[in-house]
Amino acid sequence: MPLIDLRSDTVTRPSAGMLAAMARAETGDDVFGEDPTVKRLESMIAERLGKESALFVPTGTMANQISVGCQTKPGDELICDPQAHVYMWEGGGLARFWGVSTRTLSGPDGLLDLQTLTSAGVRPGDHHYARSRLLSLENTHNRSGGRVVPQDRVQAMCDWAKTNGLARHLDGARLWNASVASGLSLNQLAAPFDTIAICFSKGLGCPMGSAIVGPKELIEGDAHRLRKAMGGGMRQVGVVAASAIFALEHGYVEALSSDHQHAKLLAKSVESSPGIALEFGEPETNLVWIKIDPQLGSARYFATRLKEKGVLVAPLGEQVVRACTHRDVNESQIKQAATAIEQTAESIWRMAP
Repeated sequence: MPLIDLRSDTVTRPSAGMLAAMARAETGDDVFGEDPTVKRLESMIAERLGKESALFVPTGTMANQISVGCQTKPGDELICDPQAHVYMWEGGGLARFWGVSTRTLSGPDGLLDLQTLTSAGVRPGDHHYARSRLLSLENTHNRSGGRVVPQDRVQAMCDWAKTNGLARHLDGARLWNASVASGLSLNQLAAPFDTIAICFSKGLGCPMGSAIVGPKELIEGDAHRLRKAMGGGMRQVGVVAASAIFALEHGYVEALSSDHQHAKLLAKSVESSPGIALEFGEPETNLVWIKIDPQLGSARYFATRLKEKGVLVAPLGEQVVRACTHRDVNESQIKQAATAIEQTAESIWRMAP
């Protein structure tokens, strides 16, 4: 039997409809600005997020890094939470590429909030200090359980940042999920930010691609220049952009509600199993973070035993695994995975000292 792969929503394969759209895509050299399919996608995504312009890039990490590079100078300070993707999982790019220092602040529930920002404040306007320049938020927040950051909380933090002279960036890799779960439009979720990074290969099932969305002057100026400098200039890339257009026009965003329901099914199996627990309670979107009791061994050991029952999850900490639902796993497979999780936990628990 094929493995049920819950490691990430990036493991999806292009659908038949996507592949057909990719095969018939009209293309041109995008470095020269001559790929009509890329132009159409950029126009679509800018309109949906309520911004002036968008730039198609290969990856979400590049989208985040270019957004930072456009809005900071070496020695500036970026403010984010300690588990933010842009800080934790992008290879030290903030320091490597831009010479930006990072101040991490955590609210009482693990997510940034206005009180935490207000208490910390920005750096004094003194040449001994780094200049506080950019606030970066993440929605949904991956390492905090795929939670949707409440929009009133987002708005309050962005208002604080604007008042204090900080630019605002949103890592919206899974902003599609946040929109479906909250009932708010992409436009509403993006409104408080100067720049947004959004990903087509998560949730929508595209083989690659992300976009940076923001003001026309920034996108057509520094963002284009930095994309080229980072090796992100692409040629007849309309063959990939076509897959994102297909997804947007054929209900792939709305279908994410099924992934969210599937995550809740998995969560129930965790709650009923010995030695494992939900790290963040019932999932809001498509991510299920599972704590492994040390008596069951390490996260890697649990994942290895679960693989023997045909299910792949991602060990992302010494005692934590993540299961991620996506469009290539149906309800029947999710139920199989839930049973496998229960059986694996019970089997190891019985043998525990």
